[in-house]
Amino acid sequence: MTIIAPKDDNPVVYIVSDSIGETAELVAKAAVSQFNGGNVQIRRVPYVNDPQDIVDVVDEARGQNCIVAFTLVLPELREVLVREADRHHIPTVDIMGPFLDALTLITSGPPKLEPGLVRKLDEEYFRRVEAIEFAVKYDDGKDPRGLLRADLVILGVSRTSKTPLSMYLAHKRIKAANVPLVPEVAPPQEIFNLPSHKAIGLTIKPQQLNFIRTERLKTLGLTSHADYASPERILKELEYAESIMKRVGCPIIDVTNKAVEETASKVLEIYYRGERHR
Repeated sequence: MTIIAPKDDNPVVYIVSDSIGETAELVAKAAVSQFNGGNVQIRRVPYVNDPQDIVDVVDEARGQNCIVAFTLVLPELREVLVREADRHHIPTVDIMGPFLDALTLITSGPPKLEPGLVRKLDEEYFRRVEAIEFAVKYDDGKDPRGLLRADLVILGVSRTSKTPLSMYLAHKRIKAANVPLVPEVAPPQEIFNLPSHKAIGLTIKPQQLNFIRTERLKTLGLTSHADYASPERILKELEYAESIMKRVGCPIIDVTNKAVEETASKVLEIYYRGERHR
């Protein structure tokens, strides 16, 4: 039997969660808004993973005009909370349990019952967004100061897919900057201070680079005979780029006829192998 507290008591909603409790708090605020606020206090109790914590919360709540809303994925913790709350005639709202039970009916396996998974997914999302913003900010050598903050720095001549590769890596939550290597422009000194596994050089066969640059000039409405696409110029750039990459001491990947995904797979293999052996 539930005891209804007098209406003039200030109502309290306790949020009990095995993670940070954001999900339950959002639901509680949405519900409270339907009562114009109603002077309802919301008290969040996060990271509850011990039955004694639940006993303590219920002990604090008893005698108040309150309910306890909870997102606890472990059945044993849910059972303790409901039992203790019932013992003190405190109404409870299980926000997660019924949904887990319903999903079990339509999915092929049981839930993981691992606290904090939503938070982990959110963190992965924000790391991805941060990596994408990083790739845009430090694309094409715009700001050398970012090179030492990068997870990876991509080196190569123009049209070796440095930018598409950087963006692809960003979606894997890797902060990648890229630096174009041009004979007439000295490379930033920062690239020579990078750990070898944090710099990757891209090279390409001269014939394919000639074709790619020629097609690029056509899309810009320029003549294909420009120095940019000449075989002599291309050979000069590739030789210069290789000399810089050797000074840096980084691995060099030939991207000739390779899709960005294939290049990225090799890059990630080099990067993670280097991270494991630091």
